[in-house]
Amino acid sequence: MYLTTKSGKKILLNTPEEDAQITAAALSDPDNLPLTDAELKQFRPMRGRPLGSGKKEQVTLRLDAEILDKFKSTGNGWQTRINDVLRNWAKRH
Repeated sequence: MYLTTKSGKKILLNTPEEDAQITAAALSDPDNLPLTDAELKQFRPMRGRPLGSGKKEQVTLRLDAEILDKFKSTGNGWQTRINDVLRNWAKRH
């Protein structure tokens, strides 16, 4: 049986027999047992960007290269830091 992705790629799925063999092999290893449902619920999805507040709008903004370089050099979260600087300026003016 195949699973077809949105891009059209076909992925061969395991047969029920193969799936049973894999599960049996996993259960037979006492040092590496599969996670329980309770353990799996502790994980949080970390894929993609975190959900936003829903209060922001996407805009196109031209900044001086030196300003952009300075913020980007501080690492991840540079867009949030620019937003914070602008928010602080708006509060004072």
